[in-house]
Amino acid sequence: MIRTATAGSLPKPAWLAEPEKLWAQWQLQGDALEQAKRDAALIWIKEQEDAGLSTICEGEQFRIHFVHGILEHVAGIDWNVKTKMGIRNDRYVVDVPTVTSPVKRKYPIHKAEAEFTRAHTTRMVKFTMPGPMTICDTIADGHYGSRVDMAMAFADLLNEEARDLEAAGADIVQFDEPAFNAFTAEAAEWGVAALERAKRGLKCKTAVHICYGYGIQANIDWKKTLGEQWRQYESFFPTLDASSIDQVSLEFANSKVPPELMRLLPNKDVMVGVIDVATNEIETPEDVARRIEAASAFVDPQRIIACTNCGMAPLPRHVAVGKLKALGAGARLAAGE
Repeated sequence: MIRTATAGSLPKPAWLAEPEKLWAQWQLQGDALEQAKRDAALIWIKEQEDAGLSTICEGEQFRIHFVHGILEHVAGIDWNVKTKMGIRNDRYVVDVPTVTSPVKRKYPIHKAEAEFTRAHTTRMVKFTMPGPMTICDTIADGHYGSRVDMAMAFADLLNEEARDLEAAGADIVQFDEPAFNAFTAEAAEWGVAALERAKRGLKCKTAVHICYGYGIQANIDWKKTLGEQWRQYESFFPTLDASSIDQVSLEFANSKVPPELMRLLPNKDVMVGVIDVATNEIETPEDVARRIEAASAFVDPQRIIACTNCGMAPLPRHVAVGKLKALGAGARLAAGE
């Protein structure tokens, strides 16, 4: 058996939010919105189960954005004080809210959503959150004076949230750190340490998802500048392998990541991206099986978790469903089932 999972996000139905957009605003309000979020989560739980995936998530149906979905529930952030800031090492420049005092959860943020997911599947449940470095690369610091200090403060906050998620029944808590690929030296110097701080005390499995970004134009254009080999992982995989994080996600499908870099993670379960999220073309099960087999030259198949390169939030809904089916069928094919 080859284990399977998605990176996290899945498209929101058109009746919940504007489709094929990362920052799509809600179509409903109040109680109707809350019910619609639950309905959307149920759809994706069922779609993942029907596709045969072994690990289930709620597809991030309860939040508009994977980072701001948690930040909007944090005290110490002034959403009216906007700072112009380069994101992912100036890949794009936007006006972002600003941290103006010590950050603190106002209340448990995603616990009820994790409980909802746990109540509606008997399979492994994964819940995703942004990692400390990626949060600090998405919001401006007007208080701490140091990105490292702010990251550690958010790591403490994430640890509180992760403990609640574990108590709610999450089998895996995943931290999303696309910023690692933009700040490779910093990822090794303090990014992994911040992850360790965010996961301390947890008994459930922990994962870190590190990709080259959603399949949006800014990321597609950035990838074109990275040359014939994408070796960013090489800088921090050894540090990650020495950490206590259990699972590491990487981009593989249609990427220029040298596959031998997976050998730098001999002590981890490896979430191998075998589904390309930067195209609407739906893979065949044979495509997926070939990618799993290629990865098995560098990772023991028992440590492989077949996964998507990144989240599928910007994709058309039918495309995401097709890719889920290909992922499940391809993993079964690769396992000889």
